[in-house]
Amino acid sequence: MAESKRKKEDVEEKRFRQESITERGSVPATTGRHAIHCLTVIGTIEGHTLSPDNQKTTKYEHVIPQLVDIEEDPEIEGLLVILNTVGGDVEAGLALAELIAGVSKPTATLVLGGGHSIGIPLAVSARRSFIVPTATMTVHPVRHSGMVLGVPQTLRYFEQMQERIVNFVAGHSRITPRRFTQLMHNTGELVMDMGTVLDGKQAVEEGLIDTLGGLGDALSYLYGEIEGK
Repeated sequence: MAESKRKKEDVEEKRFRQESITERGSVPATTGRHAIHCLTVIGTIEGHTLSPDNQKTTKYEHVIPQLVDIEEDPEIEGLLVILNTVGGDVEAGLALAELIAGVSKPTATLVLGGGHSIGIPLAVSARRSFIVPTATMTVHPVRHSGMVLGVPQTLRYFEQMQERIVNFVAGHSRITPRRFTQLMHNTGELVMDMGTVLDGKQAVEEGLIDTLGGLGDALSYLYGEIEGK
């Protein structure tokens, strides 16, 4: 009887883990030697408005409660955030970055494929950031899609939002505000826009990301932080 109950519980746990992966893109806690919560940020970061149905999105209203749960759950020992994002809603992305930065447990981010636009604050928000050599990061000024009022107040609003991003990135990485702003306003690289595209090695050289590395490197760092603590 007890064995049958245990098997049923195992099946339910596996079903829950599979639903977490397929529906929310997260693993509640890995089964390695330490319990690491894996959170993915993929596609477009969806904020106050819905993205088209044909786009892969990360919904910030789904991620916020996950981060609160990670902080509160005593069984979760660390957080790994894996990014492959084109960016998206600026306020939503910055809000998630602030939440990750506020997690008291060991945290690491890993950029795969791309960590573009507002994905950059997310990429630098953890205690240690990693990037694979083939990944890229696009640094550009704040942009807005749709109609806006062409008045000084609107321009000042964009400036303030950009300042918040620059200050956050500089405060959580080794890049200076001046250098990050220079990369934002570069006009000699992108054909239809201003900005700079950095590959993995360049992102580390600029001080934007801490180190080149892959999944094993990020997990080794988290294990070391947990065991050292």
